Amino acid sequence: QVQLVESGGGLVQTGGSLRLSCAASGSIFNINTMGWYRQAPGKQRELVATIISSGSTNYADSVKGRFTISRDSAKNTVYLQMNSLKPEDTAVYYCNADVWRGSHYYYWGQGTQVTVSS
Repeated sequence: QVQLVESGGGLVQTGGSLRLSCAASGSIFNINTMGWYRQAPGKQRELVATIISSGSTNYADSVKGRFTISRDSAKNTVYLQMNSLKPEDTAVYYCNADVWRGSHYYYWGQGTQVTVSS
């Protein structure tokens, strides 16, 4: 089992910044990929950014150039630095871990609310 705890959400004005953190614990040695997803009211959950064990990253087109995903392996923590925030970034942000144990197992955090006011 893997436990994920997010923090860092809040209310910010358009153009502002926030940094989300996701601390992983438990059976973390087989984590392949970690990522951030978001879900706005009435919409499906969508990928924001991912980072694999090698450090390679992937971003949704809507956040490229504004968001940066990174990780601190010593702290088992993944971060999402969000700059130049827009009202359309308002959503609940979820941390995700993809664990390989002969097949893929996916774990989710509880989510953290990000609200960007216009």
